[in-house]
Amino acid sequence: MFDDRTDAGERLAAELEGRGLDADVVLGIPRGALPVARPVADALDADLDVVVARKMGAPRNPELALGAVASDGSVWYNDDLIDRLGVSEEYVEEVRAEEAENARRKADRYRESEGRPELRGKRVVVVDDGVATGATATACLRQIRQTDAEWVALAVPVGSPRSVDDLEREADEVIAVETPGDFRAVGQYYRNFGQVTDEAAIEYLRSASDRDA
Repeated sequence: MFDDRTDAGERLAAELEGRGLDADVVLGIPRGALPVARPVADALDADLDVVVARKMGAPRNPELALGAVASDGSVWYNDDLIDRLGVSEEYVEEVRAEEAENARRKADRYRESEGRPELRGKRVVVVDDGVATGATATACLRQIRQTDAEWVALAVPVGSPRSVDDLEREADEVIAVETPGDFRAVGQYYRNFGQVTDEAAIEYLRSASDRDA
């Protein structure tokens, strides 16, 4: 059980340091991952930025993910669910395009005018506050793979064992502090799992010196 996202980030940072891992860039998945990613970036002396993806919701059930799409259009489809629900190709394409645009707008808002970080040849750690289905994490990892980064890892405080196993096919390494066998939801493992606003998340992107000024 983690006290909150900052506590989870500090424990995740300790896990990475204990493994002797280093990184040039840490990328948090907005919004909830930014409080987790900040302690990780600080501990690894790495730049902190974002990688954005959006779930593609099923008809009449937007919380049920047909897949996820990142801000550059990288996409992961839950083919089994799409087939089982009989969702049309037209619907899937419509929601993919809509959510890709939403992801692009969110990425632009977080970065303001600075643009994307250069990841070619870099060691990159993608951080989320936890992994349930792994949909958004998969889309984010696929986006980073397109940048020719040297090495890409996913690091989370807690995750579903099955999803963590699946994500090992998408990353060079997956690090999870906890993978409980009775996993049901990420928030189950936090004492405080309140919503993180965009404004609060953006504040975590500022360097320690900027935040102390």
